[in-house]
Amino acid sequence: MRLGFSTLRLARIDSLMQRAVNRGEIAGAVALVRQDGRTVYERAVGWSDKAASRPMRVDDIFRIASQTKALTSVAIMSLVEEGKLELNDPVSRYIPAYERTTVASQSDTGRVVLPARRRITIRDLLTHTAGISYGTDSLVSTAYAGAALGPAAGWGWYTADKDEPVCTTMERLATLPFVAQPGERFVYGYSTDILGCVIERVSGMSLDAFLRTRITEPLGMRDTYFFLPADKRGRLAVVYASTGDSTIARAPDGARGQGHYADGPRRNFSGGAGLVSTAADYGRFLQMLLNGGSLDGVRILAPRTVALMTSNQTGTLYSQTGEGFGLGFSILERAGANGRVESVGTYGWGGAYASGYGVDPQERLVLVFLMQQLPNRSRVGARFPMLVYQALVEAR
Repeated sequence: MRLGFSTLRLARIDSLMQRAVNRGEIAGAVALVRQDGRTVYERAVGWSDKAASRPMRVDDIFRIASQTKALTSVAIMSLVEEGKLELNDPVSRYIPAYERTTVASQSDTGRVVLPARRRITIRDLLTHTAGISYGTDSLVSTAYAGAALGPAAGWGWYTADKDEPVCTTMERLATLPFVAQPGERFVYGYSTDILGCVIERVSGMSLDAFLRTRITEPLGMRDTYFFLPADKRGRLAVVYASTGDSTIARAPDGARGQGHYADGPRRNFSGGAGLVSTAADYGRFLQMLLNGGSLDGVRILAPRTVALMTSNQTGTLYSQTGEGFGLGFSILERAGANGRVESVGTYGWGGAYASGYGVDPQERLVLVFLMQQLPNRSRVGARFPMLVYQALVEAR
């Protein structure tokens, strides 16, 4: 039996978000739910800019941070499909600086830096098993800060303020020690930014141009950019920060707050965390994946490729309690793992500004939740999936 949504129960999502706004816990949010390619829920609550009394709208633009990784991963796999690279290729084939990398570790006598036991591969980067962190670990943070990365790059992952191409940044990263041997651990960090440089080297295009011509324009994602055009700056939601008393304050300007997505050098295209987008745009991208790689007559990937990306490729390196990690996505492998309500096989991820998404192939669902809060102590985004699934009760 296929289930549809109860309108009455979907209204509980309105209440969840509005209560958080009324308590001063969040400024505002946009939520989107699609089933079988049809929008069943789309709401905006609260404020895009509280000080300016600007209400949140469903077409407001959000910094999606690590949700960028999904587009970059799809872009890499499109090049794999064309035979221009392979998953087992060493990264050094495209960025020679990665031919010999190093790994820092703690020993009885202190910190030691040793050569990596093997070369890092494209697959290692897609699965975050290359041993590359964001450089904020105490073991390497001083070295990374000296190279304008890690603690010197906003919260570690931020490159939008850099007046240099992403490949220049990633070549400098290659000179720094990583924190695990390739293939030994799941380590979240700059891996997808390196993939962005690989895309540039293989395609001969900037990452910005490649994503635009190969993904966002074909899919009709008209509000997805690395840096906003002038006529859309007024739609960019303000970033807020959770305070110690469970309320919020406007986040500062710069890399640890509002960012440089409207004003800045506009040169460094972060494949790991650089895009801004809307709920509708990102929903279209996810619908393409749910459809097996195509949307509205436009094919981005083959169904077999999407199936590969959304199946566990890391064994128990990501989690030993029922979740796995594929080629760019986390995947729910056991019902109820980590307290999650989604169907087994659901895949997704989130962004540093408190946004998140999920794709449930079993129920044919796409979920997108966007807000702008860094750091974030609100649980409203974490509770959103349960409020979606509790409304999935009507036979159809």
